[in-house]
Amino acid sequence: MDMPSILLIALSLAMDAFSVSVTSGITGGKIRYFNVLKMGFSFGLFQFFMPVLGWLAGSTFRIYIVTIDHWIAFSLLSFVGVRMIWESLKDEHQTIDPFDNKTLLLLSISTSIDAFAVGISFSFLDVSIFFPVLIIGVITFLLSSAGILMGNGLRHFFEKFNVEIIGGLILIGIGLKILIEHLIE
Repeated sequence: MDMPSILLIALSLAMDAFSVSVTSGITGGKIRYFNVLKMGFSFGLFQFFMPVLGWLAGSTFRIYIVTIDHWIAFSLLSFVGVRMIWESLKDEHQTIDPFDNKTLLLLSISTSIDAFAVGISFSFLDVSIFFPVLIIGVITFLLSSAGILMGNGLRHFFEKFNVEIIGGLILIGIGLKILIEHLIE
């Protein structure tokens, strides 16, 4: 897999965490830098490990579905992309402390489920896993940390900006690229 594709996947996967971070910055009042690093690290760590788990699960079953792997990758990435878009259109506002350990754990898991599906796709495409997940984790850490600060500093601008739609569209586009490349071969 080429570097631009890895970067686009990493950015797309980080959009959920970025959105949650921006929201946390908007609603969190005065933000402590410890909380910025704590959330960034938690989101980045989960985005690092979930694709690995997906890759391991997918590698186990790879020999059985190698003839349809491109369809599976397309379907999974499209499913995740559509789900991201659908979830972003819901209008639900919760008043919880995003920096509470239990809440942060749930947020980290929920924002990284998409990464598990991408890990399965990586195994079907026979992609080396370490470098992509490292990039995914680092980008998620950086975007999450920046998202909290930006949300806190620019509350009114980010209240109406929906970055999850962009992330969903990018994932669908990458799925289409994979499908088309394999169908042309």
